Amino acid sequence: MASTTWPVHSPFAKEHFGRGKKEGLIEGEARGEARGEARGEARGEARSVLLVLAARGLHVPDDVRARITGCADIGQLEQWVQRAAVVQDVEELFA
Repeated sequence: MASTTWPVHSPFAKEHFGRGKKEGLIEGEARGEARGEARGEARGEARSVLLVLAARGLHVPDDVRARITGCADIGQLEQWVQRAAVVQDVEELFA
């Protein structure tokens, strides 16, 4: 009587199980890498916003700093970088 417990040790099963496992690992690594790149890009944009505000001598309260550094939307952060160059008060950044 054949065993029904996994893993099945036939050559066919080993080949396809191994291939599926390898493909899953590759896909998982790619997703993780993409998320890491997106987070890194967002951190860089947030840092740019804060640097522009600091260079202009504008005080950045903790709640504003948290809002900027907590943002993951690259488009929004890019807008804030542009606004940071011209605002008179940091609250205008979010207007």
